[in-house]
Amino acid sequence: MPGPPLLHLIDLHTHTDESDGTVAPGRLVEMARSIGLEALGICDHDTLAGYDQAIAPARAAGLELVCGIELSTRRRRRPEERGQPVHVLGYFLNAPPSAEFRAWIERLQDSRRDRNRRLAARLQSLGLDIQLEEVIRMGRSLAGRPHFARLMVEKGYVSTIQQAFELYLGESAQAYVEREEPDLQDGIRRIADAGGLPSLAHPVRLSKRAQVMERLVAEMHDLGLRAIEVWHSEHGPRDVELYLALARRHGWAVTGGTDFHGDTKPGLALGTGYGNVAVTREVLDNLRVLSARR
Repeated sequence: MPGPPLLHLIDLHTHTDESDGTVAPGRLVEMARSIGLEALGICDHDTLAGYDQAIAPARAAGLELVCGIELSTRRRRRPEERGQPVHVLGYFLNAPPSAEFRAWIERLQDSRRDRNRRLAARLQSLGLDIQLEEVIRMGRSLAGRPHFARLMVEKGYVSTIQQAFELYLGESAQAYVEREEPDLQDGIRRIADAGGLPSLAHPVRLSKRAQVMERLVAEMHDLGLRAIEVWHSEHGPRDVELYLALARRHGWAVTGGTDFHGDTKPGLALGTGYGNVAVTREVLDNLRVLSARR
């Protein structure tokens, strides 16, 4: 049974089964309407496939759909460095992204596919019967490490997705293989050049220390970042307070969402996260005004 309606709330950060979520785009639209969300942002990883599929059902349901994407980038001091992973949200609030941007995204997906082939071979060399075809069936248009993890759980090699990353798939784990990821500056520029608004995703994952975040945000401001995700399922009250202060200091816009993934993140609900997320319609209205001025 759906819960009580959410008054004037939105969710600008969700994922479908076209990346690493478990809910189909059309079903996600139905869920958003059933709980009373006024707007839904789909931000699948390095793909617009989920958003594209949700356009028609959202229009039919009278739900405002926001075109978004979550890019995996690397903050590097030198080109040869692996670099720090930084996720950047891109919101296309006035018009869909250009054909050029979509072509660039397709090249990123090619890099993922190549990594997946090498990762499957690596796991097999460690004695795990993980076939690439199985992962592709699970991951659809954008199979990735979360789908490898889910398959490993299903086959009994690990007990949880977290354990799969700790033992095999994480950056310090035995089966990890790298893939090509754009520099942070390049990701920000690509979004902006395509008419989008680049926003820092879940900043709590970069550091919990205020001084470190202040330095990182100043650096990212110089690179062209123009917004920060203030409300997120992993953010506590102190985090929200810090990110609001940083946004004011640098003249950034604020964004927010649950980072809903469906069954991949048990207990994390659309619209409310772990009960700690409440993003109002005013946030989206302000973003649209800001984008119109660019």
